[in-house]
Amino acid sequence: MCKVVDVRQSVLAKNDHLADALRTELAARGTTVVSLLSSPGSGKTALLEQVLARTGVRGVPVAALTADLATENDARRLARSGAPVKQVLTGGLCHLEAAQLRAHLEGWLPGDTRLLFVENVGNLVCPASYDLGETLRVTLMSVTEGEDKPLKYPLAFGLAHLVVLTKSDIAGAVDFDEAAFTAHLARVNPEVPVLRTSVRTGEGVEALVDRFLAVADGAAPHRPRLASAPRGGGPAPGDTGDHHHGHEHDPATAHVPLTSHQR
Repeated sequence: MCKVVDVRQSVLAKNDHLADALRTELAARGTTVVSLLSSPGSGKTALLEQVLARTGVRGVPVAALTADLATENDARRLARSGAPVKQVLTGGLCHLEAAQLRAHLEGWLPGDTRLLFVENVGNLVCPASYDLGETLRVTLMSVTEGEDKPLKYPLAFGLAHLVVLTKSDIAGAVDFDEAAFTAHLARVNPEVPVLRTSVRTGEGVEALVDRFLAVADGAAPHRPRLASAPRGGGPAPGDTGDHHHGHEHDPATAHVPLTSHQR
């Protein structure tokens, strides 16, 4: 058992160092990464399509990379927004890792991208453990999924900088108990901001865009309590602090600068 734990910590530590380097590199060129986590069917892709379209109307250069096990359906939907979109097929892997993300960004990400949205595989277990170099981690949940979701998936909700409730227009129809949900969420991530959204009515979508742009402009995201306990010796997801002191350079993490596709 100890060997299994040690190997997992080593994998996470390597991923965290790669993610930290990617975050620093993208920030230096003016790109802020927003990662999106949710269960399948939460409405994540539909909401992201709206966000991409509305940021485009505001003249903000954005791009999206979306991961799925087998199909390119999400990329086709997101491309309707007019934003640059890339599909990543994981071939059965239930999550993205920092090395994968970086490899797919090389030669593709437009150089003027201000916000890069990374839509992870629909899963609240594996993706929660992997930092992708994001500045803002958003965990989404539809009102149909049950008020105790944060207790069932404490890492996914506990490391979120922002929690988004989707399909808020049907909350009454499914007897969603928002007070109970808020209480459960507070147990794993005290004071994390929660935003209600509905793609059908438009509720909260502009407010969500405003939050993303504020972070891109330098506003500090909520700091989850779990972020003070990094895994495997690396930075917690989205932690932009300096964690390099005391670590020797690892040739395995060396990389060449990202090249940019020019639009």
